[in-house]
Amino acid sequence: MTSSKIAGKEFQSLVELMDTLREQCPWDKKQTIQSLQKYSIEEMYELVDAINDESMDDLKEELGDVLFHTVFYAKIASETNEFTISDVLIDVREKLIRRHPHIFGAVKVENEDDVKKNWEQIKLKEGKSSVLSGVPRSLPALVKAFRIQEKAAQVGFDWKMKSQVWEKVKEEVEELEEVVEQKNQSKIEEEFGDVLFSFINYARFLGIDPEASLEKTNQKFIRRFQYIEKKLAENKQNMNEAELQLMEKYWQQAKSIEKT
Repeated sequence: MTSSKIAGKEFQSLVELMDTLREQCPWDKKQTIQSLQKYSIEEMYELVDAINDESMDDLKEELGDVLFHTVFYAKIASETNEFTISDVLIDVREKLIRRHPHIFGAVKVENEDDVKKNWEQIKLKEGKSSVLSGVPRSLPALVKAFRIQEKAAQVGFDWKMKSQVWEKVKEEVEELEEVVEQKNQSKIEEEFGDVLFSFINYARFLGIDPEASLEKTNQKFIRRFQYIEKKLAENKQNMNEAELQLMEKYWQQAKSIEKT
């Protein structure tokens, strides 16, 4: 049996399992499209954790959980004759074929950028009101900013060189400094957002995922801060009473340990 046939058989088994759970499990019977949302978000973050940890075992497990949620939503929708899991599969297959005319049609592309540009143009032809309409409203602001900039760039609204973007970063920082001096809180918030947005754009030009970069810094800070806590505990010192100079000493020690 081919791998695709095995996958089809196992997928059918999952759909049938969902039917059983929906009929017999009190918790599964109670769920709605709305109640599942928070669990789905949690599953997606667990998937991201598995990716960041580079754990293939965890990745396999979390992909299964995400797939199960997809089947769960479709099952609930089928009960009110909205759509079925088959409709979901048909729609996504047809959409992928439609948006890959360089594979399934006569369109010629030279590179990845051409593919992205075609993708956005096809979405507009499908009825999207804006190139940016495909960016989910609920995305975290940092990720959303990056995706907005990517999509705008795909239709030509972009800087030509990263040096231009860096100049924009410096310009935004200067504007922030000005409003800080003026002590205008609403303007400070606005200009601070502009600084973040321009830094995220610069990250894109450097080929850096700003979310992943920031998360690495978060983890680095956690490691070093927990080293401080450990050293203070070893010396029976209360963190709330420890002098900043001592904590800075331990911080530098943590940095040295990481380097070696």
